[in-house]
Amino acid sequence: MDTRRGRPTAAERDRRRDAILDAAIGRFTAHGYGGTTIEAIAADAGVTKRTIYSWFGDLAGVLSAAVERQHAYLIAVDTPGSDAESLEDAATRLVLALHSDVSVALHRLVIAESPRFPEVAAGFYAAGPARSIAFLSGHVGEQAEQLYTLLLGEPHRRRLLGLSAAPTPAEARAHARACLALVVDEDLVHDPSATQPGTTPIPTV
Repeated sequence: MDTRRGRPTAAERDRRRDAILDAAIGRFTAHGYGGTTIEAIAADAGVTKRTIYSWFGDLAGVLSAAVERQHAYLIAVDTPGSDAESLEDAATRLVLALHSDVSVALHRLVIAESPRFPEVAAGFYAAGPARSIAFLSGHVGEQAEQLYTLLLGEPHRRRLLGLSAAPTPAEARAHARACLALVVDEDLVHDPSATQPGTTPIPTV
């Protein structure tokens, strides 16, 4: 019987990609961006350097991919055919993602390394905050940047300083609800079909 393996399945590729990003985050956290190499990530993930270069391009591409993975909450409305969700649910998922241990570690890394690697800071902003603000603009239009700032707020600063733990789902929802009360109409918070003036409705199917 021929036991030779063919092309990896999509699930296998996803697992390998996650393994690479997990290894990269571990290296970035322990050694900083400047102290991390493609060779070290490949060794930790059990893949070849060629695989990493093929999938991510370079070290900056690996970091950008790690940041993008932390923004999985965007997929719910970015994916055609997905059901619309309430703004409160969307904001809660954003808080959970951005206040998580991994997101905080990546944020600290970029802040520390941005003077030496400004291109890394630019990539981080494009892959993370800019996409989050665009995501929120579909719900609240021009108030998206204000809402995003509130959803981070002092709790996120305390996370960056190591003064508090990641929020529980209940704590994330309470924080999201308090922020939404400051910037949007109450009807919009719970009704995914409603929009603020000047926004584009998120389609439902």
